[in-house]
Amino acid sequence: MDDVFADRAAAGRRLAARVAALHLSAPMVLALPRGGVPVAAPVAALLRAPLELLLVRKIGAPGQPELAVGAVAECAEPPGHVLVSDDSAMAMTGASESYVEQEARQALQEIARRRAAYRAGRAPQPVAGRTVVLVDDGIATGTTVRAALKALRQMQPARLVLAVPVAPPDTVAALREDVDDLVCLAQPTPFHAVGLHYIDFHQVPDEEVVALMAAAARSA
Repeated sequence: MDDVFADRAAAGRRLAARVAALHLSAPMVLALPRGGVPVAAPVAALLRAPLELLLVRKIGAPGQPELAVGAVAECAEPPGHVLVSDDSAMAMTGASESYVEQEARQALQEIARRRAAYRAGRAPQPVAGRTVVLVDDGIATGTTVRAALKALRQMQPARLVLAVPVAPPDTVAALREDVDDLVCLAQPTPFHAVGLHYIDFHQVPDEEVVALMAAAARSA
């Protein structure tokens, strides 16, 4: 089936071909860890582009951690991060603004941990003036990706492309307003969960992220 992928690497290879067809000029690829990194690695390889990370964390609803009520993403501009909340999800789940702010503080601690683990003190490449391809393994509500896109816009890329293997049609339509180009391989209806569109959708460990980033750096 066109909307089922063997694993994230297989999805990345298919996605890479579609992104390559855009004929982007000197692009750089940004992955959303952890699941977006195995997808982004084949994209960066085919485009002969540098692979970087954009650190972002979902804020789950009270008692429903998989349901996003917000997200926080790192950013080069003060205060160093952006926070996006989903008002409708907050109202539906009873999540208060103080809850989201508290969870955002914890999310920032995890972002700091991942920054140290994945970058080991190396500064990320600047985004300003570049063509940027943002890659994740899929989108559900779009809250996390919206936070990432908001952070990226503050970094002033020349062109912003969002590329994912799978997402619901309504989310894709909403996100098109936030990017210059959007590539999505599959937009199934009804849409239930990203993981249902992968045969292998294992939890990506830190070690896999570090290994993929190191391999990308060696081939750059």
